[in-house]
Amino acid sequence: MSQELHRSVLLREAADALVTDPGGFYIDGTFGRGGHSAVILERLGEGGELLGVDKDPEAVDYARERFAGDGRFSIWHGSFADMDEAAADRVGQVTGILLDLGVSSPQLDRAERGFSFRQDGPLDMRMDTSRGISAAEWVNSESEAELVRVFKEYGEERFARRMAGAIVRRRAEKPFERTLDLAEVVKAANPAWEKGKHPATRVFQAIRIHINGELDDLKQALEKSLQLLAPGGRLVVISFHSLEDRLVKRFIREKERGPKLPRGLPVMDTEIVRPLRSVGKAIKANDVEVDENLRSRSAVMRVAEKC
Repeated sequence: MSQELHRSVLLREAADALVTDPGGFYIDGTFGRGGHSAVILERLGEGGELLGVDKDPEAVDYARERFAGDGRFSIWHGSFADMDEAAADRVGQVTGILLDLGVSSPQLDRAERGFSFRQDGPLDMRMDTSRGISAAEWVNSESEAELVRVFKEYGEERFARRMAGAIVRRRAEKPFERTLDLAEVVKAANPAWEKGKHPATRVFQAIRIHINGELDDLKQALEKSLQLLAPGGRLVVISFHSLEDRLVKRFIREKERGPKLPRGLPVMDTEIVRPLRSVGKAIKANDVEVDENLRSRSAVMRVAEKC
């Protein structure tokens, strides 16, 4: 299998934050095409181990080929929301967990995967093509009210109602099967195009997030990271839009603050359990990286350490 072009974002920064012990056990929860995994393995000694996780069968096949000769690496097919199953014998012993969220370049750039509103392909959008319903099945069968909810909640689309109405009217005549067909209907229903952004961007993002359960998976993965990490272990998360980053920021802040206690409860500050501490400030791609890889412009990396 030939390597497909995919530039991992904040590559060195993520590895710097994640790898604190060359002999530790690490999880790359979003293997993709192995950019981050390769750099992590460079930092590990002979006793170090890296478990890659990905829900995309193509990514799993690629991982098995790319790192076939490295006994420190293993790959598991599934969502990072279930990484506690993949590392069941390492609960409380994981040195670091990396989550590089969103869609990978091979998924986005290959028309047959159905993620792109710029290239014509089957309307699929599933990261795991072995299960779940496709975007076409969902768009053609869901109620108008639910379309509106998803577009608003996951796409932050202010014209959600107009776009959902246009989709429902068109599908009554002919079901949606192709990406460009849907993109054109959404485009025509958008009365105020944003400069430099395709009119269907937010709707396609919303459908992708919903079809793949991305935010629910992220919530589960964040909670499970607390069970898996050893004291001093690092959680590194790279997000690409405000919905993801908001979840990550809130999670770290709440765990750093500790549980909310009733006012007047006679508990000393030193007795409050705070599972995480934030490490440094949020990191963004520098100008050089943004110039070389435009997709890195929206990336935000946050780091936390298990207490």
